Amino acid sequence: MPWVPDSKLMENIFHLAIQNSLQYEGKGQLSSVMGKVMGTFPEARKHAKELTAIIKDTVEEANNLAEEKGIAHLKSILEKNAPELLEKKVKEKRTGLPDLKNAENGKVVLRFAPNPNGPLSFGHSRGVVINSEYAKRYEGKWILRFDDTDTVRKPPLPEAYQLIQDEVQWLTGKPADKVVIASNRIETYYEFASKLIKKGGAYVCTLSADAFREFRQNKTNSPDRSRSPEENLKLWEKMLNGDFSPGEAVVRIKTDMTLPNPALRDWPALRIQDTENNPHPRNEIKSKYKVWPLLDFQSAIEDHLQGVTHIIRGKDLMDSTRKQTLLYNHFEWTYPETVYWGRVKIHEFGGFSTSGMRNDIEEGKYRGWDDSRLPTLASMRRRGFSAEGLRNFWIELALTQKDISASMATIYSHNVKIIDESTPRLFFVREPIEINLENGNEEIPRVFNTQVHPEDIKLGLRKWEISKENTTIYLEKKDLELAKNNNYKIRLKDFADIEINGNKAKINSINPSEKLPIIHWLDSNNCTKATLETTIEDELELIHGMLEKSNHVKVQSIVQLERIGYAKLEHENELIFLHD
Repeated sequence: MPWVPDSKLMENIFHLAIQNSLQYEGKGQLSSVMGKVMGTFPEARKHAKELTAIIKDTVEEANNLAEEKGIAHLKSILEKNAPELLEKKVKEKRTGLPDLKNAENGKVVLRFAPNPNGPLSFGHSRGVVINSEYAKRYEGKWILRFDDTDTVRKPPLPEAYQLIQDEVQWLTGKPADKVVIASNRIETYYEFASKLIKKGGAYVCTLSADAFREFRQNKTNSPDRSRSPEENLKLWEKMLNGDFSPGEAVVRIKTDMTLPNPALRDWPALRIQDTENNPHPRNEIKSKYKVWPLLDFQSAIEDHLQGVTHIIRGKDLMDSTRKQTLLYNHFEWTYPETVYWGRVKIHEFGGFSTSGMRNDIEEGKYRGWDDSRLPTLASMRRRGFSAEGLRNFWIELALTQKDISASMATIYSHNVKIIDESTPRLFFVREPIEINLENGNEEIPRVFNTQVHPEDIKLGLRKWEISKENTTIYLEKKDLELAKNNNYKIRLKDFADIEINGNKAKINSINPSEKLPIIHWLDSNNCTKATLETTIEDELELIHGMLEKSNHVKVQSIVQLERIGYAKLEHENELIFLHD
């Protein structure tokens, strides 16, 4: 059975909708109320889909009350039932991103380092936005680095290298200041491994993983650790020459086997990979190298070489910072300032990973990386999200080590602020029913005029020439039921009051003559067949209908389908749903 909120939650939703409508003078917004409900009642977040429909209806109810009985009536409802919602609460104004510690203008260098095993997910966009914004603030630079040295667990996707660069440019408005591909620099990492072995800061370990684990757990040195640098260099050469198989030898960083954190005890820096059977996907690399750096080593060396001054990373990578600091100590380098952030969970996204999405795409579960059901930048970009809206979302969240849960409604609200004022309105009639419109009390007007945007006349007018004979209009099937509940009377938006009788209708009044439900509609001469791609219960659905013809809308434009939501005209007569 579908989930239904209890009476207490429904009461709170109603009061929050009244508060929002009061705040915005009878024009309450779904996104604002959705965010408040999700924040106030976290236990209801798992029912976000059902809540969206409920809150949408409740917001409309509150706005209708404001229109019918006035703003003062809304205030009286809260005064009587929820006076606390009338209290003005002073909040600290968000100031966006905090200042970086020890940041000198013109000298700040940051980096964002994805694994190119697929294009960017929504979560990745946080790293792109935050690093690029700080680089802009401090007139510094940020580096896009592809950490592509793991061909086994996360094999790179060849096309992802360019896709990611394209997505970075779309999201930030320009390319990264520099692009580094780790697999191009393997020999550089070899050089630093050799230097460290010579210094006695690293050694070649020929113990199996299980055998070394015992020494690590017992906090005692393995026998391999006592070899001289000269012996280790000979074993290192054997690794490079292919004399060892995967798992038979690994280079470890010397730390202290009594450190409290087991992960820091002589951690592995370079290992052998079977690139004969698992070659690197890049043609210029393939099976060229047998020894590959692990991420903590490769990343640390690269950060030093690129002059990175600040690293912004997830708090789950604190051990990486500790490992790399120990490595920097061996080389007598200064480790970059490090800032951590907590996880951000978007309720509607659930548990997606790049590797998992890649497998599902390859198995045909999704149409591609831009499938509208996936939380990827390719999907969001295809649907018509504003890059500026996404940037504003991440900047508003700022940096905190606290884990954050958010709803898509919050992201939608940022997007609406960017796109709404320039988005033309169109009618799209789903499951259309033909109705023959006849003269009634008044003659059918021959021209339909209304603004492209209700609040900006400068965007122009929508103008239809309506046929003089056999006028056919299209109404949504569900609106016939709405008319039935009102004695078959209804108002065509911006046009006329009509009365329906079977498959015919007559005009009762051009001007609103009574309080009637207002519906969108289309005239047969001014529309064309179209489809709207949307997602219902995680399944793609193609809705067929009639779309208003317009000279104001071009392919790839965003429109607002009245009484439906925002959508993108992806192809001629093909729409994809964006959000409410």
